[in-house]
Amino acid sequence: MTSYAVCADVGSTWTKVAVVDLDGGALLGASAAATTAGTDVLHGLDAAVAAATAGLPGAASAPWYVCSSAGGGLRLAVLGYEELITARAGHQVGLSAGARVVHVGAGRLDGAGLAALRAARPDVVLLVGGTDGGDAEVLTGNAGRLARARWRVPVVVAGNAEAAGAVRELLAGRGVPVTVAGNVLPRIGVLAARPARAAIREVFLRHVIGGKRLSRGSRFAGLVRAATPDAVLAGVEVLADEAGGDLLVVDVGGATTDVYSVLVPDERAGGPGRPAAGTLWRARTVEGDLGMRWSAPGVVDAAAAERLLAPGERESLAAVAAGLAADPGRLVPGGAERSAEQRIAALAAVVAVRRHARGGGAAGQPARDLRDVRLLVGSGGVLRHAGAAAVAGVLDGVLTDHAGGWPLPRAARPVVDARYVLAAAGLLAEPHPAAAAGLLRRHLSTG
Repeated sequence: MTSYAVCADVGSTWTKVAVVDLDGGALLGASAAATTAGTDVLHGLDAAVAAATAGLPGAASAPWYVCSSAGGGLRLAVLGYEELITARAGHQVGLSAGARVVHVGAGRLDGAGLAALRAARPDVVLLVGGTDGGDAEVLTGNAGRLARARWRVPVVVAGNAEAAGAVRELLAGRGVPVTVAGNVLPRIGVLAARPARAAIREVFLRHVIGGKRLSRGSRFAGLVRAATPDAVLAGVEVLADEAGGDLLVVDVGGATTDVYSVLVPDERAGGPGRPAAGTLWRARTVEGDLGMRWSAPGVVDAAAAERLLAPGERESLAAVAAGLAADPGRLVPGGAERSAEQRIAALAAVVAVRRHARGGGAAGQPARDLRDVRLLVGSGGVLRHAGAAAVAGVLDGVLTDHAGGWPLPRAARPVVDARYVLAAAGLLAEPHPAAAAGLLRRHLSTG
């Protein structure tokens, strides 16, 4: 009997399921169903799994690996010591953990800062500050401010290791849910993402999934193993190891466009000119104003600001974008509206990659050198369900963006994650690494 696993991504709009052969990584079945967040997400998940496993023996005993971004996914706030160093490092780590960073604060937390933090409605706060053995005054001061404010949102402490124990006691003593992880910036120029990323994932699973009220009972919370972007990044990392070179992924979604890049570490980055906040060689950025449904109007605005639109194009695209945002669940039938949708997708991809490559953003993200990217992967429903010409229009736009202000990849091969295997591979990366690698070799060939 074939040994297989059920991998599922419960998204905000659609629930996607892939059934993977654990012996060789073959895709045995796949399906999608509307996410039933309005009632219970298990209704849609169970339906999608039943469709994907139909006719497969032993379906009842196959293990499930589930990730989720339903209910808005993971909303993270970062509080750091200094904007250009620890706050930037925390922001990068938060994105790599699969979070949408909704607030970044630096320095002492005052009344206005606390009000802004509350207004951002984070699911988790990442509290950072100070290198190991360095200044701990801001880190402990901000913890004290949260404690006195009767803060109840979970806090992950990933700052000065020598002060972390005292900070934990300060927060826990006032009833704040707190988890301590290794310092994201143990010393200047060294960015250590993995401990904080693992802690954020654990807090997401323990506190956030159940708190979203996506399902009655505890079964769904017990199934979920990661936030969807965290699982996708894990899949991207496996693919990069298989490809053996720099890799770029553009995921054009309904609400955001996410860009992932994995770069081979450059030994020259350790010199005097290295970033003080360190370099995250495996990174993700999230563009909350670029999407195919809820944030489609933002794509048109951003493209206009980047001077990507032809004369008169803004008005026609804005009308279509407004319709997509007003009715996110509607499928575009075809014709002129479908062409406009594909144009919006191409613009979202180009603008998102420009931002990822050029750097900038709320915490001053560093630029990414993508010249050596060998493989460009496109993802998202708008690409999976498009024809070859439409897909080429989106990915070629990224690879020929000569006016974007960033050096283009010199020799990148474009491919589409048509079977939605990146998330599945990410879910299998730790428990079944050979199956994860085999799945990606089969469906996102690096040859």
